[in-house]
Amino acid sequence: MLYLNHAKDSFHHRTIGVTFSLYNITMRKSIIVGLLMLTVYSSIISAQTMEVIGREHNIIQSERQDGRFLSTYGVVHAMLSHVKPECAFQQNMTGEEFREWQHKVRKSMQEIMNFPEIKDIPSPKRLYSKQRDGYKLEKWEFYPLPECVSTFLVLIPDSLRQSVPAVLCIPGSGGSKEGLAGEPGVSSKLNDDYQNPKVTMARNFVKAGYVAVSVDNPAAGESSDLECYARGRNYNYDLVSRILLELGWSYLGYTSYLDMQVLQWMKTQPYIRKDRIIVSGFSLGTEPLMVLGTLDTSIYAFVYNDFLCQTQERALVMTVPDKDGTRPFPNSIRHLIPDFWHKFNFPDIVAALAPRPMILTEGGLDRDLNLVRAAYKIAGHPENIEIHHYPKYADPHNRTDFDALPEGLDRDEFYRLVNVDGSNHYFKSELVLPWLKKLLE
Repeated sequence: MLYLNHAKDSFHHRTIGVTFSLYNITMRKSIIVGLLMLTVYSSIISAQTMEVIGREHNIIQSERQDGRFLSTYGVVHAMLSHVKPECAFQQNMTGEEFREWQHKVRKSMQEIMNFPEIKDIPSPKRLYSKQRDGYKLEKWEFYPLPECVSTFLVLIPDSLRQSVPAVLCIPGSGGSKEGLAGEPGVSSKLNDDYQNPKVTMARNFVKAGYVAVSVDNPAAGESSDLECYARGRNYNYDLVSRILLELGWSYLGYTSYLDMQVLQWMKTQPYIRKDRIIVSGFSLGTEPLMVLGTLDTSIYAFVYNDFLCQTQERALVMTVPDKDGTRPFPNSIRHLIPDFWHKFNFPDIVAALAPRPMILTEGGLDRDLNLVRAAYKIAGHPENIEIHHYPKYADPHNRTDFDALPEGLDRDEFYRLVNVDGSNHYFKSELVLPWLKKLLE
């Protein structure tokens, strides 16, 4: 009986197992079919949406004979297309005209950055000093505004016997001063890929024998808000950018003002050669690099680790709407500086840094890069500019070049046309360190 009962139970369990197995297989098939149908449906809807919107709307053009627009987007797009920057670089300048133009660029940058005049700023304080492999790591805090305390890291090589060149290191979006220094973030959620030499800009410099100073971008790293609890390195730059704009300032103005305080501190340190300070910016960090370089003519050299482009043109040509009919804007609100496009474009600012040595590591359009080369030639030192492209576009035959980019681009097409290989966007020490060694030897 026990055997029979056991056999019945065994048969019963096998029957249930088979039933559940068939049920699971059926459910999996249903889920797969459902997902396929959803994918097909989404594709149909997307295609229908594009058909409803019409590809003729990819390019902004008036349907009226007088050229006016009823669409407000069309109006502001046309207004932007008519803007001619006051400080645009002209390749036929004489040497004297070039120097006068540089002064004009500097004055315009002072106006739109709108730095506050704060008196009696307390001196920075060192919080700690720790030994690392071959260098000393220090953390400092400084007080750039009555409401603000901020921090930076200093990496000092053990080989130091006299004052040496120093590099101010500015991270890109999502990065932090800790990541640049090869250190974990101030909380685990804020950890960069801090052992990756493609990230550790400051540590790479100190290992090469230079003093390296790394800073945070505002609203990132230690200066972020609640990101350490949930969002992690998906920093909310836009919130503080919006408030700064309401205050009559800008994210870039605020960033550059803080970085300028660190730069001035660097000049006072006896182990740093104040005539050999280099500013190195990665991605977002190239923007304060341009501001600091324009405002402070004592900076010796620059590492521009990003592609170079005309941001006004970028806004004009990226006009393809998404499936919801929303047109893109090339960058977030943290890149907005009131009156910027009335003054200059990025290539103009980079050109104004001539003849001080500079390396650009991720190319762009030859049109814009040749403009910078022309500025260095006018300034008398064409040898002081070194330009590299992404390996994918190192061969000129693989690059596109335009006198003017066409309208009707989405983000991916824009990057392709300006020779950007986004998957290889990182800090290129393999280019920068040999260049810097040659420059400083």
